[in-house]
Amino acid sequence: MAIWLGLCGVALVVAYLLGSFPTGYIAGKLLKGIDIREVGSGSTGATNVLRTLGKGPGAFVLVIDCLKGVLAIALIYWLFSFAPAQNLIPSTVDIPIWQPWMITLSGLFAILGHSKSIFLGFSGGKSVATSLGILLAMNWQVGLATAGVFALFIAISRIVSLSSISGAIAVPILMVILQQPLPYILFGVAGGLYVILRHRTNIERLLAGMEPKIGQKLATDEAVDG
Repeated sequence: MAIWLGLCGVALVVAYLLGSFPTGYIAGKLLKGIDIREVGSGSTGATNVLRTLGKGPGAFVLVIDCLKGVLAIALIYWLFSFAPAQNLIPSTVDIPIWQPWMITLSGLFAILGHSKSIFLGFSGGKSVATSLGILLAMNWQVGLATAGVFALFIAISRIVSLSSISGAIAVPILMVILQQPLPYILFGVAGGLYVILRHRTNIERLLAGMEPKIGQKLATDEAVDG
């Protein structure tokens, strides 16, 4: 059991490190020699990269940040296929119960890594793209439906933060509708709340009617989204 618990612990650390990979920060340094945290919104996420560096870098960061979430979940699927073949899982471990919980924990660690990167002094983005990658790897129907909610709200409002918050609210509802395991539903609740909390300054601006739309400049250096 000790070896198995150790493997699970290592997997969660790797998930956190995957989330921590500072894609937006590296893009800023390589393309303009800037610290992306010191310009625009101060976020390392795709939205700030889009506004600061342009569409190409923004799209690249979005894809890579999404892939970080996919890889964090893929790691757990690999662990639960590799470990039994090597007789590393004790007979007392019920795989159908353990796997969804480990997937959920891995997803949460990846989200935390993106927003609190160990490589950036525990700063980062708002975990929206990484969360989408996690959802797509957990259940592609939930992931696509969440992306659809985001796309609908961005088409109507042209406000990224509102669309991200709407997607976060939709996740646990979609998990329930699609009859996902309890750990996944709890991930939807916990992950969604975390993403919303990361947008608290955006919510204040939304309530004040001061949140800019896509293409508009920020009135201050505060963040719209990450």
